[in-house]
Amino acid sequence: MAEQIDDYFTSVVSGLIPGESRPGVGPEDPIQPPFPLSVRGALDLFDAQLGSRHLDLAARWLRSRGKGFYTIGSSGHESNAAVAAVLRPTDPALLHYRSGGFFLARAQQVDGSDPLRDVLLGLVAATEEPISGGRHKVFGRRDLNIIPQTSTIASHLPRAVGVAFSIARSEKLHVPSPWSADAVAVCSFGDASANHSTAVGAINTAVHAAYQGLPLPLLLVCEDNGIGISTRTPQGWIAANFGDRAGLEYFEADGSDLPAAYATARDAADWVRRHRKPAFLHLRTVRLMGHAGSDVETAYRTSAEIAADFDRDPVLCTAKLLVERGHLSPTDALDLYEQKRAEVLELAEQVGELPQLDSPAAVMKPLTDSAVEAAAAVPERVDSDRRAHFFGSPLPEDEGRLTTGLAINRALLDVLARYPEALVFGEDVARKGGVYGVTRGLMKRAGSARVFDTLLDEQAILGLALGAGVSGLLPIPEIQYLAYLHNAADQIRGEGATLQFFSDRQYRNPMVVRVAGYGYQKGFGGHFHNDNGVAALRDIPGIVVASPARPDDAAAMMHTCAAAARTAGAVCVYLEPIALYHTRDLYEDGDEQWLAAYPDPAKRAENHVPIGSARTYGDGTDLTIVTFGNGVRMSLRVARRLEKAHIAVRVVDMRWLAPLPVHDILREANATGRVLVVDETRTSGGVSEGVVAALVDDGFTGPLARVTSDDSFIPLGDAALEVLLSEDTIEAAAVKLVSR
Repeated sequence: MAEQIDDYFTSVVSGLIPGESRPGVGPEDPIQPPFPLSVRGALDLFDAQLGSRHLDLAARWLRSRGKGFYTIGSSGHESNAAVAAVLRPTDPALLHYRSGGFFLARAQQVDGSDPLRDVLLGLVAATEEPISGGRHKVFGRRDLNIIPQTSTIASHLPRAVGVAFSIARSEKLHVPSPWSADAVAVCSFGDASANHSTAVGAINTAVHAAYQGLPLPLLLVCEDNGIGISTRTPQGWIAANFGDRAGLEYFEADGSDLPAAYATARDAADWVRRHRKPAFLHLRTVRLMGHAGSDVETAYRTSAEIAADFDRDPVLCTAKLLVERGHLSPTDALDLYEQKRAEVLELAEQVGELPQLDSPAAVMKPLTDSAVEAAAAVPERVDSDRRAHFFGSPLPEDEGRLTTGLAINRALLDVLARYPEALVFGEDVARKGGVYGVTRGLMKRAGSARVFDTLLDEQAILGLALGAGVSGLLPIPEIQYLAYLHNAADQIRGEGATLQFFSDRQYRNPMVVRVAGYGYQKGFGGHFHNDNGVAALRDIPGIVVASPARPDDAAAMMHTCAAAARTAGAVCVYLEPIALYHTRDLYEDGDEQWLAAYPDPAKRAENHVPIGSARTYGDGTDLTIVTFGNGVRMSLRVARRLEKAHIAVRVVDMRWLAPLPVHDILREANATGRVLVVDETRTSGGVSEGVVAALVDDGFTGPLARVTSDDSFIPLGDAALEVLLSEDTIEAAAVKLVSR
């Protein structure tokens, strides 16, 4: 079906009156003084605009033939090509899904790509698509320094802030970075997305950092078309909201006026590059052809409103400019338009027949390859002199037995000593040393450039980590409590975990997210300080979830996570049981059996804890208890009581919640023939559901039961003990199971 805007372009250009040629005006002269855009530059941008427009038309053509799978286009936004033209191709870009013009204009600056074909390959989900391998249609290419983003709700803005932050921080730390020291990070998004809490928080974070004098070279480009699907943005809202924001330099341009848009974009980019501070480029655009191919725009806009936007079409306006300034005739402009159509359609016909991903293994290859590489990761040796400089005397392995909290502290310092690119950051982690003292002393040893406090915003913390990871750093952010993670889980799910998947592992954002969690703090703080909900994490494909309990495991698993992040680009979540941070005793007061020695780095092979490996306590033959976290200590105590009743138990600490150590669990289950899963999380959506299912799937047929905490939030005070798993409950379930 013909698109109105396509016919309108042809009709209007056909009726244009050619302008008189201007003697003495060459290709490098301004096309419209006083604006700096040259004639040659305008023709190049017109080519990018034409390509973007015909890609949108081809997307709908492919969809009508059952060959294409994506029809959200860039029509009306093609002036974002001017933003690419004023930046360097080495400047990292995180693009909105309507930034097709930018993508094509950036490709003009770098040899070796075929951007029209690249986009078409994405539209048909072809395996030849060079960034995602047919897994999604995204604007991304490694040699163009365009980091692929899904960008549906501005979820990429926190990462963009992190990239901008890392440009200067990498230079300060003298560690390699993919970006030059004077680079500018650019991030585009829509006006509707500007209202999302993710965008608001990210922009606030950028301004907050700049307010403190931190270099943050970020160009925010709001492509404002006045509508989000069918919901209108109030007229003047973007300017009113961002035009006078302290600490955020504001620039505004009409995207229908290419010379003016180019000049303003250049001013904005130059300002950011010179001042190393964030700026906001408000690019007024128009949305043409609706939200997507399936969008019936007349359901919420009148035909007159839709038609009124046609004259603001940036492709049409650029054609008019070139004709009226005497650089193209109407026939020339139409010929270029139709030549681009023919070029794109020919490519579309070709790519429509190309292979697509055709098996689970092919689809999941980035995830499985990353998992294999992460599982094989072993911590590197650390230079002994460097380690001695960080720790002083004594070294942690010479300190005697440590608590879990101290073991994590020493492991973090070891990681900082081993990897110069490692950063530790979050709320209260620096001077205070964390709410529970786990990061105490790290800033003094490693310096404030590597251990620092952030503002109170979990999305910002994780976005900083995402940006740092893709910029060559090794971020170790802290989320202060597990309940707080849920505010920002999409930064792990929608951004962190998907990057390797949607870039075919060409881009990675390694990170180790430390999260203080679980219950058993005797009701202190209620739900917000006692949260046992981990289902949202276990549901994310490809991430590693570590859950140490004992001090020696806590240290070794931190080293494993750091190595997996660094070598495989893994996104690791490291869950720390708050109630065990400072625990010393296991069975009786004063027995100090919960303390353990720090793993000696000289014995790496002996002390290494691979991802997905469990730890077994005891060799009982009557019952296997499978557990993790606080459940380990509780189960060991119950096992001592059961021993007096002549029930011999072995306790399996899974240690890893993703991937589950299924092989080890099954081995220990078969050793006794009976399994009790002790799960401090909830009955519904808890870890035990996955453990029981794994046992059944792998053919375990013996007696099997589970005990969990209740499906409840954790209340304040002693009432918490009414809904949390207890040792008495574990013991009763164990006796019942053995008596079957």
